[in-house]
Amino acid sequence: MFFEKFKRITALGLMFALMYGTSSISYASATPNSVSTHARASALMDVESGRLLYSSNGDTSMRIASLTKIMTAIVAIEHGKLTDMVKTSKRAVGKEGSSIYLQLGEKMSLSNMLYGLMLRSGNDAATAIAEHVGGTEEGFVHLMNEKAVFLGLKQTQFKNPHGLDEDGHYSSANDLAKLTAYALKNDVFAEIVRTRVKKVPNPHEKWEYSYINKNKMLAMYEGADGVKTGYTKKSLRCLVSSATRDGQQLVAVTINDGDDWADHRKMLDWGFMHYPLHQLADKGQPIADSSYAIGQTFKYPLEKQEASAVQSKLVLYETTTTRFALGERGSLEWYMNGLKIGAVPVYDAGSRRLQLPETSQRAIESLAEFKKASGQKERSVQSQSIIKVMDALLVH
Repeated sequence: MFFEKFKRITALGLMFALMYGTSSISYASATPNSVSTHARASALMDVESGRLLYSSNGDTSMRIASLTKIMTAIVAIEHGKLTDMVKTSKRAVGKEGSSIYLQLGEKMSLSNMLYGLMLRSGNDAATAIAEHVGGTEEGFVHLMNEKAVFLGLKQTQFKNPHGLDEDGHYSSANDLAKLTAYALKNDVFAEIVRTRVKKVPNPHEKWEYSYINKNKMLAMYEGADGVKTGYTKKSLRCLVSSATRDGQQLVAVTINDGDDWADHRKMLDWGFMHYPLHQLADKGQPIADSSYAIGQTFKYPLEKQEASAVQSKLVLYETTTTRFALGERGSLEWYMNGLKIGAVPVYDAGSRRLQLPETSQRAIESLAEFKKASGQKERSVQSQSIIKVMDALLVH
């Protein structure tokens, strides 16, 4: 059992007063008008909070083409060893559709093959990765569906790791937004999908493979940092993009959209303009009239008219609970219009837990290991030249 201390918040300025007095916040200048796209289904989500900012036909299951590879990549990163050498099988070499042209028996590190998967959308890479990490392609697909269940993707089911049309293989715009927001919090995944050009060792020739990202948003939109294109004759054009501005990252999804590049720019602009990210709790801030302090930073996107609907509730744990024994004293929960939007742990003001970094050391080490495994270095002069040419062709 626990007891609750309620604190009603009538405006964001008062919300900050709960912690440390008064503060001012800037808002978008107008109430958002509806945004529209040419897509059969679309969604826009704030990555940090997971808040769905916009959705049209977002819960309808559809064919998603190579957007499938978002799940393929994150499952491979989480279950595989990035330094492993992946051997290309006959099944992988013979896979139809987009390819990085792996040869039978060719070996490539898992880290480098992930670049081929996400930048060039290689179906051969998807198959080789699946066989290596999952034992068989079917075993890997099981891991994909297991992850979908874990993430609560209720309109999603996978039949293969590459996204070629197959009955029973589908997802929705809302599910893809949720999946991508999760994946982007993985530093290795985020590093891959924001890469414009990747050089990879070629075991057959003296020259290197050069994987140029198919995602034009990286050149067309300020702050763009991902994620994946897709197309089949049945799914038509599909796109997931992400962008970061002023510390806020958004994910946009369209399925079956003939004008996706323009629609994504419009959706992202709309999101950044009308739903800026606000810091509602700062790690280490004291809670007024108590001996407690906030244990984790909490940010949430809010539109101007939503300020008065936000409230917080301090929940304290009984001394007999496991969490209390581990140092937590409770949680500060945040609500908007009666719905819970987030929570942060609460500790004693002098707790050593407040000194721990919010990014784990293991996450930092994993990214360093990945960069080493993929032979990542500073951009070569050749790579920089390729990027400049791409920018000139795509933007003008």
